[in-house]
Order: sequence, then structure tokens, then C-alpha cells
Amino acid sequence: MSQGSGSAPHPSCKVILAGTIAKGLLAEVQAGLKELDRKPHLLGILANNDPAARVYADWTEKTCRENGFAYTLQQAAKDSVEEVLLAANANPTYDGIIIYYPIFNNRGQDQYIQNIVSLSKDVEGLSHQYIFNMYQNIRFLDEAQMMKSILPCTPLAVIKILEFLHIYNTILPYGNRLFGRTICVVNRSEVVGRPLAALLANDGACVYSVDVTGVQQFTRGEGIRKRKHEVVEKDGWTIEDCAPLCDVVITGVPGETYKFPCHLLKEGAVCINFSSEKNFPPEVKEKASIYVPAIGKVTIVVLLRNLLRIVQNRQAQQSQLRASSSSAAAAAAVAHGSATQAEATNNTAGGDGTKSDATLNGAAT
Repeated sequence: MSQGSGSAPHPSCKVILAGTIAKGLLAEVQAGLKELDRKPHLLGILANNDPAARVYADWTEKTCRENGFAYTLQQAAKDSVEEVLLAANANPTYDGIIIYYPIFNNRGQDQYIQNIVSLSKDVEGLSHQYIFNMYQNIRFLDEAQMMKSILPCTPLAVIKILEFLHIYNTILPYGNRLFGRTICVVNRSEVVGRPLAALLANDGACVYSVDVTGVQQFTRGEGIRKRKHEVVEKDGWTIEDCAPLCDVVITGVPGETYKFPCHLLKEGAVCINFSSEKNFPPEVKEKASIYVPAIGKVTIVVLLRNLLRIVQNRQAQQSQLRASSSSAAAAAAVAHGSATQAEATNNTAGGDGTKSDATLNGAAT
């Protein structure tokens, strides 16, 4: 690089936009839609005056309508949002529900609302059962493994981006395909950062989770022997200790002043930013092999994918119930037939196990 030329991209650095990645996911969603007999219907509940939430609601509606989904936006006052949500849970018109947070000024109240969204309509994957399944590495809702658990949209969007970039090794068994990868996640929020670290570790990666309090390591143990991830505090560690070890660096810091220190990047690292702010400065292209500057368009398609999956889960559940009812009916028919046959045999035998006079007389003639 010549003196005074400023930041120049690494010769092999590819900048990949979210829209490019979203197209493949959208094709998958469209294929699933063709198998349904009606449009899945998403209800959005908006109970705040946040301009960003309104923009997201409008964007959700536009994406739904352009891609074969029905969408309704219902605005509600904060003090009535619970009643609106309970009514939506019970309304069969709506297949899925999305709530635009934050609603209240404290996290606890918002979490309460998250947990009363019906499990069968929670497209955001934020209810307690889905969060529990995610951390416990439980991937299905049923023993037959016909109904997949729903994952939070933004962490899942990052996963789908990594799959698109072939960071996942498809030669390895499902659930272990990040084995051998070392990943840094700069953000440990309960909404995105920590769930993302858990998902990556559950898929086999060694993950360093970084925030202002320090560094934690998420792994499934040496040789991924454990069923789910475990967390170890890396006392005394900072981002300077872990970032140079990582094949992938993922950032999600909300502050506009934050910039990832690119001199810490491993040569050829993959860099992904899920913050609405630009977490990486231009010089990221000098060391990264792949750079994804934003993920919003992937996240919105993941929302549609989750809605489709909820409808598919409901169909699978209904299919299981029909199969169970058919099996029960068949068993009852067999039992009834056996009882009828036993009764006929008993009548023929005269009721006491001996041949009746009619039978004896018939045998004598």
C-alpha cells in the first residue's frame, strides 16, 4: 500500500451485503409457502412511540406483503397491551405475533409480556420455553422431532449468514458443524449477544463473549463432549487477548462511537456487524477476508421463516393428533372384535365351557 493512500481493502476481502444472503433464505421460505393452503397471518403489536419501532413495523409489513404473508398492525396503549396480547393469543385469525419492544422502561415488564405470548404464535422465539430450549441445546418441541423449536430472530440471522459463508462445516454431523472454529462476539446482551454465543457454542465453536465487564468463554468442553455449552470466566482477559485467536469476529455494540480495534484481527478473519451502528472502521477491509456490514435484511426474512415454521409445527402437531386418534380407534376396534369373538365362542360352548346340546345333537346325526 502506498504512503498516504489511506485505508485500502485486503486483495481478497469480499464485502457481502445482507440482501444477497437474504435472497437464498427467501427462496427457502417461498418453497415452504407453496405447500400451504393459505397465507400465514402475522399480527404486529405496537405499544410505544419509538420512531425506530414504527420503522421496523412498516418494514415488517412491506416484507410480509411482498412475499405472500398477511400482516396486521395493532396499536395499543401500554396499560392495555396485556389484554390485547391475550386476545390475539386466542384469535385463530393470527398465526404469529410480533411485539415491538421496548414497551416499558424496565426490562422486567417487557420480559413478562414476552412470556405470555402463546408458544404456538411466538415468531420471535422469546418466550421462556424457547429460551430454555436454546440454552439447553434442545432443538425440538416433541419426542418425535417433528416440531422444531423457534430461535430468536437476530441470533438466528447471524447463524444463517455463517452458513451462507460456509463457516459451518457440512461434512461434520448436524449440531457439531462449528467444531474447530473460534469466534468472538462483542456484545453480551440478553436479547442478542448471550443467546448468539450459546447457539454458536452449542454448534461446536469455541466462543469468546466480550462486554464491558470482561471476557467469558462458551464451549461444549474439550472435543465437544458435553451435550450443551458451559461458560467459563476468563479472569484478567480483555478483547486484546481473545480477538487475535478468532476466525470470526461478530460485533453488536449499540453506541455510535464504538469502533472495533482492527489491528487485533487475525489475518483473513470473517467480520460481521449486527449493530445498527458501524462497529467496524474502514480499515477492517485491510485484514478481513469477508466483511458483512449489516444484517437487517436477513433478520426480517428469518422472521418470516419463523412464522412459516410455526405454521408447519401446527400442521405437524395436528398430523400427530390424527395419527394418535387413528391408532386409538384401531386399537378400540381390535378390542371390540376380540370381545365379540369371545362372546360368540362362549355362547357356542353353552356358557360353561362344555358343548351345548344342539352341538352334541348335531354331531350325533
